[in-house]
Amino acid sequence: MDLGKIPLFAATRKRMAWLSQRQEVLAQNIANADTPDYRPRDIEAFRFEKLVKRPARQLNMSVTSGGHLGGQRKPVRDFAARDERRPFETAPSGNGVVLEEQMAKANETSMTHKLATELYRKHLGMLRMALGSGH
Repeated sequence: MDLGKIPLFAATRKRMAWLSQRQEVLAQNIANADTPDYRPRDIEAFRFEKLVKRPARQLNMSVTSGGHLGGQRKPVRDFAARDERRPFETAPSGNGVVLEEQMAKANETSMTHKLATELYRKHLGMLRMALGSGH
């Protein structure tokens, strides 16, 4: 059974992907806290409405030989990163990263990821129970 075809699991998995990508962007901000003229970045907020309305963005793979398999290739990044427009403060070197702010965002993202993971696990348990295959 492909759980990706069940809308509840697909939405939860998409949320977890968004959180993982956000954590990566925040980690890059923290890593560049001393880089001159670096501006912190974040990704667009996860909006369920956009997830439902947006058509699937997939690229067809090139088949250059009869022995190649056809298929679909998913994009590497589903969510666009953007520069933060107004950093809380800017260092004399032009760096706009505020470590406390980035750490708070990283902690919030981590806690939300744990919640989404637990929801995914609970949904899977309910599906197993409904199918009668244990707890």
